[in-house]
Amino acid sequence: MPGIDECLLEAMTLPGARGAALIDWSSGLALGTVGESPTGDHETTAAETAELARAAAEYESFAPAPEAGTGNSAGPPVEDLIVTTRTGYHILRFVETSFDSSVFLHLWLDRADGNLALARHRLRSLAEGLVLR
Repeated sequence: MPGIDECLLEAMTLPGARGAALIDWSSGLALGTVGESPTGDHETTAAETAELARAAAEYESFAPAPEAGTGNSAGPPVEDLIVTTRTGYHILRFVETSFDSSVFLHLWLDRADGNLALARHRLRSLAEGLVLR
């Protein structure tokens, strides 16, 4: 099972990958980065994408509260977010952990060369196999 560095390097093998990071959305800090950053600074990108991830994870519209009396969620929790820009795709894939699950993978793809469906599928596999040490 891959650790952070191996996971990020594997994400960079995807067609059109420009940069990847593992980010803690509660603090906005990057736990690991590879490749380029859309802002030119990985820490700025981590803080900005963490705001987006935090909103999706905390707003009831995206992650409904448990149904009354069941303890079960009314729907599945947020799995990923996709932001499309004129030149690229940003995929934020939430990672389930044994602790507070406040981390996500951020992959930045070039729009001309990237394959969004393949990247989303591969990030799911990477997130499931990631071992945080």
